Amino acid sequence: MGPGLFWNFPPKAGCTVPQSLLQTMLLSRMAGMKEQQFTEEKPLLPEQRGVDSDMQDKGEEASGPPPCPTSSAPLNNPPSHSRPTHRWHVIARHWLRQTRRRTSGVLPESCEQLMPAGDWKEHDVETPYGMLHVVIRGAPKGNKPAILTYHDVGLNHKLCFNTFFNNEDMQEITKHFVVCHVDAPGQQIGASQLPQGYQYPTMDQLAGMLPTVVQHFGFKSIVGIGVGAGAYILAKFALIFPDLVEGLVLLNIDPNGKGWIDWAATKLSGLTSALPDTVLPHLFSQEELMNNTELVQSYRQQINNTVNQFNLQLFWNMYNSRRDLEMNRSGTVLNAKTLKCPVMLVVGDNAPAEEGVVECNSKLDPTNTTFLKMADSGGLPQLTQPGKLTEAFKYFLQGMGYIAYVKDRRLSGGPVPSASMTRLARSRTASLTSASSMDGSRSRACTHSDSTEGVGTVTHTMEVSC
Repeated sequence: MGPGLFWNFPPKAGCTVPQSLLQTMLLSRMAGMKEQQFTEEKPLLPEQRGVDSDMQDKGEEASGPPPCPTSSAPLNNPPSHSRPTHRWHVIARHWLRQTRRRTSGVLPESCEQLMPAGDWKEHDVETPYGMLHVVIRGAPKGNKPAILTYHDVGLNHKLCFNTFFNNEDMQEITKHFVVCHVDAPGQQIGASQLPQGYQYPTMDQLAGMLPTVVQHFGFKSIVGIGVGAGAYILAKFALIFPDLVEGLVLLNIDPNGKGWIDWAATKLSGLTSALPDTVLPHLFSQEELMNNTELVQSYRQQINNTVNQFNLQLFWNMYNSRRDLEMNRSGTVLNAKTLKCPVMLVVGDNAPAEEGVVECNSKLDPTNTTFLKMADSGGLPQLTQPGKLTEAFKYFLQGMGYIAYVKDRRLSGGPVPSASMTRLARSRTASLTSASSMDGSRSRACTHSDSTEGVGTVTHTMEVSC
């Protein structure tokens, strides 16, 4: 770029500069410049954008984000010039592209973004069992799996995962992967009401929709993150299509179907309480509900206002009609079938799903399962402890060999990974080392932690509390 194209204004908190004003300033500034040759840039391929973004992030860490202009006074119209008008548009587009690249990271909250936040794209995917609403960011990157999420009943991908995926450290992870959020039929924000007499898909059918999503976007495999009902669906998907699932992070999973007593209690509760108040005990701990925390109040209002209640009732009824997940630890029953991929089970302290997660742990292969119990996190750890969960997920991916280096923020004065998370990394590496010796079909080399302590044959599930 030519000299004098950018300005150095003193930073000022709380500034808001419309994009149209920036363009006007740009044209005015360049009016007196000598003629320069700018060529129209070709659109970058997704792979090129990823590399460019990574290099730019490293280069901008020391210098920080671009300063915000302090003056909001209107500028005079640019003087007439002999060069063709279309050349100014070329220069302006070129400058905006460069600015967008430099500001592709996290912007200061006080500055208005020059482009819409993120590059999420919404899709409606037709499956054998109906339409699915899918939100996706990025494109498949080589042989890396996609990160696919599935929300809990009463929620959607925004209510369930926004806090978690907006965490700064989580964004550092997800920039290396394509991310795909799946909303159960009729649960997305703004969904129209399903027709009367609509037969909502069973839990097995909801799992059967996912292969179409994987094929539609060209994913070779996925790492699934599911909560509650979403965790059940992803586990079912992994049991039916094990070759499509590289790993699972299952929060608040209950592998057991409801008995007649539980089913009757749920029906009675539905007759005497509003639907949001019926769903909330499934999401939050009794302590959170009794204290009526700000988070509980917020989610009661959002479930009531942003999720179609008729559609939610159908999903809630189907989840409560689920059957037991047909999986058992090898050697416990004849022809036992269980999850083959690495699994991280997560549950909050005193969460309503705690017993179910413990039961699920007993059904999984101990050589590739980690059980993470998070203190002071209530019923939804991804909302109350997103930083700790991100740290655990980072080590989970490292154990799978996809993140060779986990950034240590001690150099920048940030929080240091706790000892429990270090043990989690070692247990993941040890688990996969043992699993790879028994399963030769997985050729990916596992990334070991810095210390070799604890690496070896694992005979039981590593339980970590943090």
